[in-house]
Amino acid sequence: MPTESSLNFVGTATWEALSGKPVQVGVFDNVDQVAHVRIGQSADLVLVAPATANVLAKAAHGLADDLLTNTLLTARCPVMFAPAMHTEMWENHATQANVETLRSRGCIVLEPAVGRLTGVDTGKGRLPAPAEIYAAAINVLEGRERDLAGRHVVVSAGGTREYLDPVRYLGNRSSGRQGFALAEAAVARGARVTVVAANVSLARPAGVDVVDVVSTEKLRQQMHLAAVDADAVVMAAAPADFRPTEFVDAKIKKTADGVAPQIHLVENPDILVELVAARTSRSPVIVGFAAETGDAHATVIEHARAKLARKGCDLLVVNDVSAGKVFGREDNEAVLLGADGTLEQFPLGSKSALSHLIWDAVVQRLD
Repeated sequence: MPTESSLNFVGTATWEALSGKPVQVGVFDNVDQVAHVRIGQSADLVLVAPATANVLAKAAHGLADDLLTNTLLTARCPVMFAPAMHTEMWENHATQANVETLRSRGCIVLEPAVGRLTGVDTGKGRLPAPAEIYAAAINVLEGRERDLAGRHVVVSAGGTREYLDPVRYLGNRSSGRQGFALAEAAVARGARVTVVAANVSLARPAGVDVVDVVSTEKLRQQMHLAAVDADAVVMAAAPADFRPTEFVDAKIKKTADGVAPQIHLVENPDILVELVAARTSRSPVIVGFAAETGDAHATVIEHARAKLARKGCDLLVVNDVSAGKVFGREDNEAVLLGADGTLEQFPLGSKSALSHLIWDAVVQRLD
């Protein structure tokens, strides 16, 4: 259903030729079919892409002056908007209020991408890539409840790097896949999602506000900023536990005598502990991740229970990472420990499926 304005860009004949479907614009086209009611009643998903500032405003205020906006009022299925507009229009207080209204009603409003806009402008407001919109739509069509509608969730993803010199760094094997899967699942359930991504090279999930960082300190700063108004915080990233005491401006060279340089380390702040300590009466639900291996002193679960007690978070997702499990893989298995003493075993499955199980547990604790 193109709007009248969209036909200035793509004509009716082109829409019909490419889609193989008849195109209707007005409420009074094919009146005998009562299209504005029939389409809304029969749809499994209404996807508005691109969604202009004008369409968002009409939808938020219940205006219905064409076939699309009439259909939005009759739809009983999930409704998803993929905004596209100039940065100034997206950031305008009126637009943001309309977006908040739509999200509070259970509509899914994706965050626009950052990139080239019309003319020479660049910024936030670009339509997300079609493949990303498609992935978000498929996630919604799986039929999850939109039980995070009107909520703001913050997820960290990836692994931080602590540079020794311009070339070398201390890091870890975290790819960010689980963090991004958590973000995609939260979008499908209606949440506004912020991801603080540490060195993640994966495609950005559609509808997510991504903040890129490198070091543990930058991750720490951005997580504290994002968590201020969050309803839930999930620390899925793997921050480096230590950092070099000093950064060397030039590449560290091998010495003639073959003696390796000594590198002195200092411990990084514990971001999860700080987020728990910073909670106020608003109290977001806080979820930690623990990559553990068993040893001669304790099992994986025993180590994890001790960590949960130290961290003070509400939930701890425990991954057994022995022999290279979990990192960079498409699937995952985990144990979810609750501060209330609960233990849930999640069998091997997709990281998307695990994400929904984690959000199920979070939703139970939100209020």
